[in-house]
Amino acid sequence: MTRKALLCTATSMLAVALACGKSAPAPTSPSATTQPEAGAAADGSTLKSTTPTIVSPAGGAQVTDPLTLTSSKATGKFVDLALSYQFQVRSGSTVVYDSGATGGVGSGNNVSHTLPSSAALNPDTDYTWRVRAAYQGAVGSWSADGSFKSPVGAFIRGNEVRDPLTIGRTVGILQGATQFIPGEGLKLLANDSTVKYELPTTLTSGQFSMLIKGADEGSPGDKSKVFSMQQGNDSDITTNSYRFTAELRGRNYSAPGSVTCRVIAGDGVSRDCVRLVKNFTSTRWYFWKFSWNEGTNFTMEVREDSETGRIIYTDTRGLSGRIYRPNPHMLYLGAPVGRAGPIDATLPGGIYKNVYVGPNARPTFPQ
Repeated sequence: MTRKALLCTATSMLAVALACGKSAPAPTSPSATTQPEAGAAADGSTLKSTTPTIVSPAGGAQVTDPLTLTSSKATGKFVDLALSYQFQVRSGSTVVYDSGATGGVGSGNNVSHTLPSSAALNPDTDYTWRVRAAYQGAVGSWSADGSFKSPVGAFIRGNEVRDPLTIGRTVGILQGATQFIPGEGLKLLANDSTVKYELPTTLTSGQFSMLIKGADEGSPGDKSKVFSMQQGNDSDITTNSYRFTAELRGRNYSAPGSVTCRVIAGDGVSRDCVRLVKNFTSTRWYFWKFSWNEGTNFTMEVREDSETGRIIYTDTRGLSGRIYRPNPHMLYLGAPVGRAGPIDATLPGGIYKNVYVGPNARPTFPQ
């Protein structure tokens, strides 16, 4: 071997040795398999991630059903993590809904969560909400609070109905010609127009109340009804075993504007309210309420303008120990067509809003 060859071989061996002797540099960030750091920060977070930002709802805006909460997505600070999200709704400092780390639904740079119908939010009430990221049991920092007013609220549950009708929909079943009037309510346009509600649980003591405008003695009708109840779907309401009808008689009746009611409590006996003629103004709201107590009595009343307005009609009658208990319990705005035909069914032209059925005090509806 020549001297030149020996020199080259020695140089190569030195380079290899130097390379093997160098220690590998320390990583500057965790690998993709790095787990979240243990130990909580001052704000309680245990996950190294960015904080989501509230998108909507915000600023105290009133929301509609279904309620969807939307925020920006969070990211891991050092690595890309498949994050989940925890959403909370609070009344003051009390948590009234918590999603847990459900994941949310991503869309672009945002993530959303829709509250289930079982979420126990009071209608037309102020709430705050917040969100944080989560990963394998670790949680990030909470976002700033967003604020909103809960939906006006419409439901049928148990022996209660709450149906504002000012939100462009109803929880009842529409039958015949009807029209939602923006900012006002639902208009029943014909003698066979109704909204039907079926209670899951019979209401044996409570109220059926609402505001009505435009149903007056000039509307086409005879022994017409403004709201009603009965047992089941198939029986003629005129002779139904559990008939209730609140009546405002129209221009085809001998005394238009007559107000009365009739109750049958399972015994075939008709119990009638006093019949009085009233002059209604078609542009004015009237509060109609029928209430009954188990086995004792029932009352029908009509007030001007609101539920606290001047009483223009009231009458109370006894039930002679009978319990008003239709099963299934059907309620109507208007009334289904009976044996006398449409002319004796719904008094058309009425705009209805803020309907309540139930055993409790009438709730507050937005005006």
